[in-house]
Amino acid sequence: MKKIIHIITNTNPGEKLTDTALLVFRVLLSVELIVAHGLKKLGIGVSEAEQVPNPLHLPEVFNSLFADAANLVFPVFVILGFFTRIAVLPILAVTLTGYFILHWNDALLVKDTPFMYSLCYLLLLFMGSGKYSVDNYLRKISS
Repeated sequence: MKKIIHIITNTNPGEKLTDTALLVFRVLLSVELIVAHGLKKLGIGVSEAEQVPNPLHLPEVFNSLFADAANLVFPVFVILGFFTRIAVLPILAVTLTGYFILHWNDALLVKDTPFMYSLCYLLLLFMGSGKYSVDNYLRKISS
């Protein structure tokens, strides 16, 4: 019984499990962002392309390109673990803008999506991509 409690309450599951969890987490999170939000902006899977909101009143072309890249291109970088911490920044710019500016006065069920994406990508910003990534490979060959 003591061993079971020790396993259940272990706060350090080990490096291999942590790296595997980071790989699965970043891949599934980014695929979900691409499928649920990115493809809609291109009109894939919907009757017409989703309008990109512009709460900061940026030039429309820049706003649209930035939002598309944050929902389609940079998640691919995160999936590969390629410059992960840098790739997360534009994604966070979009999700945090969605939470704090676009949906701040909305109901909790509306603003929870950008909040959860922001939390998840903040975790990746702090943790990095882990051992199973291009970042790790690049770090090894540059040492």
